[in-house]
Amino acid sequence: MAHEILAATNAVVTLDVALPGIVWPWLVTVNMWAKSIGTGIVFMLFMLLRMYPEQAGKLRFPATVAAFISINIFLLFTLADLHQPFRMWHIFVYSHWTSAIAIGSVMASAFLGLLTLLGYLAFKNDNEKFDKVLLWTAILAIPVTLYTASLMAQCTARELWQMPAESAQMIFAALLAGSAFMILLGGNKLNNEAKNTLGVVLGLSALMAFIIYMSEYIFGPMKAEEIAATIGYIKNNGPYAVMFWVGQWMTYILPMLLIVLSRVGKSEAILKLAAILALVGLAIVKHVWLMIPQLLPMS
Repeated sequence: MAHEILAATNAVVTLDVALPGIVWPWLVTVNMWAKSIGTGIVFMLFMLLRMYPEQAGKLRFPATVAAFISINIFLLFTLADLHQPFRMWHIFVYSHWTSAIAIGSVMASAFLGLLTLLGYLAFKNDNEKFDKVLLWTAILAIPVTLYTASLMAQCTARELWQMPAESAQMIFAALLAGSAFMILLGGNKLNNEAKNTLGVVLGLSALMAFIIYMSEYIFGPMKAEEIAATIGYIKNNGPYAVMFWVGQWMTYILPMLLIVLSRVGKSEAILKLAAILALVGLAIVKHVWLMIPQLLPMS
């Protein structure tokens, strides 16, 4: 609140008070989860059309619709989390280009526009133009899925949310969610070779993301006392210990094991189970990583 206004300089002295409690609730978890699915679908559709054009061609329209719905959920929950949602138009009219949320909002809106165009082209069966627009959509999907990492890294006194680890996690989350969703969406439209490729992407994304989480879990406390205190919420029977490990097993460990079993046994059902676990577990993992730094008192 304004404490004093100096007439000579028109300077405003403000009292900066830390906000107690959770500032970013479960709404932000859904935000990040839906964004990972939407951008990941675009990545995987682009890859499949290059590697398996005949099979993936049938997925142009359903995949675009799924990505469109996911990005709208992402934008809806972003809007719901704003303290003044009816003033969101200020972001576009009075843009501040040093703000991650302003840049991200413009990119996400442009991304949604391209998805709308893709949906129209897929509906019209204009595959040539669709593939050209998809290229630019996939390129734009990279900064769209990364911008949340930059937003989190800008938060003061949040040592756990640091670049570039958060950027890597966002990319791997998109690849994991996109490959898992496309495994479920592909059904009979994709052959076994295409499904195995999606399984490899899912498994490798899970492995790399798990390595980063374990690196932060084990070595993070050596970097800063704040990280040690934050990690305490998921260590030694902390309040988020069970949820953290449930998320790690569901999202990363079990899907990796199931993918290996599906390749050995040539079982599509096991591969689909791995995809479902990864999608559900990703929401849990994201929620824990979002909550625990906010539990730490700022003083």
